[in-house]
Amino acid sequence: MNCFAIIFGFIIFANKIPYDMPLHLTIGYDAKRAVSNGTGLGNYCRTLLNDLGTIDTTDSFRLYVPDLGRDDLRSQLDMPRNMSFVTPANKLVKPLRSLWRIKGIVNDLKRDGVDIYHGLTGELPLGLSEAGIKSVVTIHDLIFMRCPEYYNPVDVAIYKWKFRNTCKQADRIIAISECTRRDIMELGEIDDSRINVVYQSCGTRFCQQVGEAQKAEVRSRYSLPQRYILFVGTIEERKNALLAAQALPYLSDEIHLVLVGRQTAYAKTITSFARQNGLANRIHMLSGVPTSDLYAIYQQAECFVYPSRYEGFGIPVIEAIQSRLPVIACTGSCLEEAGGPDNVYVDPDEPQEMAMAIKSITDNPDAARQIVTRSLDYIRRFENGNVAQEMLNVYRSL
Repeated sequence: MNCFAIIFGFIIFANKIPYDMPLHLTIGYDAKRAVSNGTGLGNYCRTLLNDLGTIDTTDSFRLYVPDLGRDDLRSQLDMPRNMSFVTPANKLVKPLRSLWRIKGIVNDLKRDGVDIYHGLTGELPLGLSEAGIKSVVTIHDLIFMRCPEYYNPVDVAIYKWKFRNTCKQADRIIAISECTRRDIMELGEIDDSRINVVYQSCGTRFCQQVGEAQKAEVRSRYSLPQRYILFVGTIEERKNALLAAQALPYLSDEIHLVLVGRQTAYAKTITSFARQNGLANRIHMLSGVPTSDLYAIYQQAECFVYPSRYEGFGIPVIEAIQSRLPVIACTGSCLEEAGGPDNVYVDPDEPQEMAMAIKSITDNPDAARQIVTRSLDYIRRFENGNVAQEMLNVYRSL
């Protein structure tokens, strides 16, 4: 009788499962930047994949890469048992690897029985729907359309074509912020029903506190000033770090500006301004700083400034909050979404407004601590598993 009941119960349960629903999914990813890009897009890929691998041990994750990239970046992926790399069957020269990602990869996806393919960095190969493979694409930003003056015109034309073609074929479009969602709807003429906002995942590594000995060693090695405000990001025109430099004349001479990031030609604009205004000794530019040192640099600053004119999200804002820093950012894009309501946001063209904001924080340590406390609570929505679970929900919806 018990045996009959079990069999009967199984039949009832089985009849409730749609015939076309697999017991587990095989999900493919364009993981090129996970193993080749050490900053923004690469961080997004690695953090999301690690988070997915932590909470989902049932589905299979296949990471499609034209080659295995950099050892130091690849080692940042946890690679649980249900996650593996896939490279082209034949070793391809570099130009052909790009063609593989555009078209040839589809044959590999069919061979591997991939149910859903996720373009993590705004691109999808051609022919996915014809192959019966569902597709998801993450669009990080449309800065090349909002601010084309920061790009080569030829690049803008290529990016526009990729964006429109990708959105046309994608089953679901992931926007990493409400700002990006609005841009996709307006500039791509995409219906809101096809878009999910899934905020960019941010790990918690910047929450770890550094010991005093390490702080002192890092301060000495980089010749950090006693008091400083901090900017982290590529030193390029769009990031608008000059605004922070322009605020220095309105602040105490004790306050210095430390800029950490890859330098472009725009860095010369800042150094020229510094020389002309007697500020050369108060502005410090650092490049090639490893993350292990960056923790200590964050944690010895008095506040974080991020005067970018336009961003898709703004991970450095969250890293600064995790490092217990109040943030001053600029209005006009998504930075209020990233930093939350308790930090300070100023006009990207008003140095005095930036200076007043910095002064309000550096002169009021108690107020700064209150900002940090409330902001730490706000950014929990971006940390680890919550974002991964939202992405899994999108996959299930397909």
